[in-house]
Amino acid sequence: MTTPYWTLASKLLALCTVVSLAGCGDAEVDGPSGGVAGGGSADPEAIRPFTIAIADNVLTDLRERLSRTRLADQIPGTGWDYGTNRAYLEELLTYWEDDFDWRAQEERLNQFDQFKTAIDGLDIHFIHQRSEVEGAMPLLLMHGWPGSFVEFAELVGPLTDPAAFGGDAGDAFHVVVPSLPGFGFSGKPTETGYNPERIADVMAALMERIGYDQYGVQGGDWGAIIGRVLAGNHSDHVLGLHSNFILAGPPPGSTDPNAGVPVAEQELRAERAAAFASGRAYQQIQGTKPQSLGYGLNDSPAGLAAWIVEKFHAWSDNDGTVESAFTKDELLTNITVYWVTETITSASRIYYENSNVRSTRPVGFIDVPTGAAVFPKEISFTPRVWAEARFNIVQWTVMPRGGHFAALEEPELLVDDVRAFFRQLRE
Repeated sequence: MTTPYWTLASKLLALCTVVSLAGCGDAEVDGPSGGVAGGGSADPEAIRPFTIAIADNVLTDLRERLSRTRLADQIPGTGWDYGTNRAYLEELLTYWEDDFDWRAQEERLNQFDQFKTAIDGLDIHFIHQRSEVEGAMPLLLMHGWPGSFVEFAELVGPLTDPAAFGGDAGDAFHVVVPSLPGFGFSGKPTETGYNPERIADVMAALMERIGYDQYGVQGGDWGAIIGRVLAGNHSDHVLGLHSNFILAGPPPGSTDPNAGVPVAEQELRAERAAAFASGRAYQQIQGTKPQSLGYGLNDSPAGLAAWIVEKFHAWSDNDGTVESAFTKDELLTNITVYWVTETITSASRIYYENSNVRSTRPVGFIDVPTGAAVFPKEISFTPRVWAEARFNIVQWTVMPRGGHFAALEEPELLVDDVRAFFRQLRE
């Protein structure tokens, strides 16, 4: 069997990494969020080691703001009908102020190899966790909103070292998990235009700079949308696209959108559309006036938590109790990333850019082999016949449970499906 390109690239990259890290020099503070990056290179396009280290004063300020929270009133008995339930929010905020241990989460996240590099004028933060397995396939994992790179924390180990988690070493990946532009520890765009097309180009440039010419792509939410554009515009580099958020309209030229769609799929699509309808106003706000919204969310941790946790409650498979899908620590680690990096406004702008910036290279049919993981409580459902008219679907998995935040909700199901899909492309 011919040695895969990514194996050769990995060997070269390992050597380059040793050389570059040898000259890192002393660490320096990287911005107000307190991140620490290697300070030995003056070249912003160099791949620089990065460690999360939020300044103490940022965390002190957070606790002080939480202690002064002024909650809105709520009509008794309305639960989550009008938005985030006050009783649950109060409970979550109390835990955030008194019990949540950000330093423990920093330590957990800093176990991964993290870096920054400047692409398209922005510092891009990413995890690059290499597998020790010979011939491991590079895999790009992309998050969405209101998520972050931390969604994939439980996937990194099983994907890079499957044998240690009861899997087959032949399913190993070199894992790359970026923070999208404007999200988390990546830079905030200072100009308009960062729509999915431009972000896809940034991701392609990132993988090229790391040293991977061919790689797999996986994503949900905006990560899935960007992944589709990446597969369409950079198909010579994308080995396969795995999505847990397949979006597609009726087949082109179809006069009956339900032609060929099983009744069960028609019913699921209608049910998911109805469930999402009462909570979609955020799209209009973030797609038109994200700046106005951002002032409040960036200034109030209570407001930020309420805005984000409402989506985790509404979009997950939880039977009405958000903590049946996520722990408080999982929710607050993600929310705290937004808070300490002050990126809720810059992250929300992706909706505006997507609505207002025209693509220069519209994507048509995706020839790249595509795998779909269909979770029952996803915010929308695309019938398979619709998806097959837009993607080269080679795997379609209907999951027994789970919702929009698959990597957090059902990491084992997602890992198994990713392994099965890319296994076909290794042969």
